[in-house]
Amino acid sequence: MLTQLVDVARARSADFCQSEFSAPWALRIADRAPLALVTPLTGHAWVRLPGDDPVLLETGDVAIVQCPEPLIIGDSADTEPTLVVNPGGRLTTIDGIDLDEAIASDKYRTELAPILQTDRSAEKTILASGSYPVGGDVNQRLLSVLPRLAKVAKSDVHGPILELLAAEMQRDQPGQQAVLDRLLDLALIASLNAWFSTAGAQSAGWHRAHTDRGVGAAIEAMHARPQEAWTVASLAHQAQVSRAAFARRFTDVIGCAPITYLTQYRIDLASDLLRDPSITIETAAHRVGYANASALSVAFKRLRQRAPRS
Repeated sequence: MLTQLVDVARARSADFCQSEFSAPWALRIADRAPLALVTPLTGHAWVRLPGDDPVLLETGDVAIVQCPEPLIIGDSADTEPTLVVNPGGRLTTIDGIDLDEAIASDKYRTELAPILQTDRSAEKTILASGSYPVGGDVNQRLLSVLPRLAKVAKSDVHGPILELLAAEMQRDQPGQQAVLDRLLDLALIASLNAWFSTAGAQSAGWHRAHTDRGVGAAIEAMHARPQEAWTVASLAHQAQVSRAAFARRFTDVIGCAPITYLTQYRIDLASDLLRDPSITIETAAHRVGYANASALSVAFKRLRQRAPRS
């Protein structure tokens, strides 16, 4: 499921931002993205979500944020923002002056001077962030078990991903943006895995399943080939255990029976497919494992209390 999330949310469709700040500084993030990743590669940053206590990120810590409401990132828990990141990555002042246009002209030079002035002797913070336009019911299954802000300590992120990202940001060479995009994808996967692996994040049974050889093999098979006519027996064969043992183990780890999980996944997948107006209910039915549109409609109405056409 992490693979599916990143396939949809990968950085080529994200607003990737790399910035360097000296205190005092603060940004108001108002791009309304469903999912964002923020990490200070040097220095530190405070993340402030509406209604929540500020969260401190030290160098290398990562925040995975689900907050379409505006949030603030700054050098302290009380610095007021002077700049706003808008949809599409457009940067403006709090008063709405477009920064790119203003810097290119002399019109606002005097007004911008106090906003852009920083203490050059202060600690510098290099901030990497990405805002991801994710959506859909399959991704929501993963995102629904995350808090609004999931903080991951640098020590919990396995591998040198963040160090590679920091090093790459110092380079200036052809193709650099593509490298940064891929590293950001890897940072998102590594950070999500680190958070789900912590003791406080054990509510995601499908994530625990991937450390269970039998259940993990069955889930991977269902995700890879949802159109196949799976039965408990054929899934137990994938898990290489008896039918009864598989059914018990799957329910213990995931919290529901194998076929219940498969049905929920198929309906989520069908719902995402049907958001494309070029895909008919009949086509979606075949892709997710139903014989025809009528069979999909019956299952869809049972789980969603509405017709797939809606």
